[in-house]
Amino acid sequence: MTANILSKEQAVEVLDRLEIAYPDAGCALDYDTVYHLLIAVVLSAQTTDISVNLVTPSLFEKYPEPEDLAKAEPEEVMETIRKIGLYKNKTKNIIALAQALVNDYNGVVPGNFDELIKLPGVGRKTANVVMAEAFGAQKIAVDTHVFRVSNRIGLAHEKDVLATEKQLMLILPEDRWTRAHHLLIFHGRRCCAARKPNCINCCVRDICLDNNNR
Repeated sequence: MTANILSKEQAVEVLDRLEIAYPDAGCALDYDTVYHLLIAVVLSAQTTDISVNLVTPSLFEKYPEPEDLAKAEPEEVMETIRKIGLYKNKTKNIIALAQALVNDYNGVVPGNFDELIKLPGVGRKTANVVMAEAFGAQKIAVDTHVFRVSNRIGLAHEKDVLATEKQLMLILPEDRWTRAHHLLIFHGRRCCAARKPNCINCCVRDICLDNNNR
C-alpha cells in the first residue's frame, strides 16, 4: 500500500469501530417490494432519503406496479414527486424504467447487475444498492458520502466514483462490502460532514489519514 492508503488491517479496524458507533446503520429508504426499492433509489439521486420517503407513499399508492407507472401521465407523476430535486428528469426516468420492466422483463426487476444498469435512470450506484438490499449480493454502492468519507479516511485514494469502488473492493473483506456501504454513509451523515467534519468526536480519528496529515 502507498502512504495515501490504509493497510487492509487498518481498513478492517475502521469497519469494526464504525460498527460499534453505528449499530443501526442500514438502508434509510422505505420500501416493501424490489420494484419499490428500485424506484426509490433512482429518486434518491442528488436528494435526501428523507425527502424520497415523503413522496414515495403517494407515488406507490397511485402506481403500485410497473404496469401502472408505465402508462402514467408525466404531469401527474411530476406533481406527485415535485418536492424532491430534479423531479422533472426523474419523472421521465422512472416512467421509462417502468416501461422497460414491462416490455423487457415481464414487469419483474432483474436480479442481475448487468441487466439492471441497462434500465433508464439506473447507474452503478443504484444497481449495487438493489443487488445488495434486494438480492443479498455483497456490493459497495459509492454515493457522495461513501466517496468523500472513504477517500478522506484513506480507504481509497481516487478521483472518481468507479475507481473508488474498485479500490474499496480491494481493501475491504468481500463479506463486509454491503455493510461497509451503510457504515460509511452513516459516518458521513453523522460525523464526517463535507465542510466541517467532527474530527474531535470521530471514532477513527487516530487512523484517518486526512486527520493525521493536518
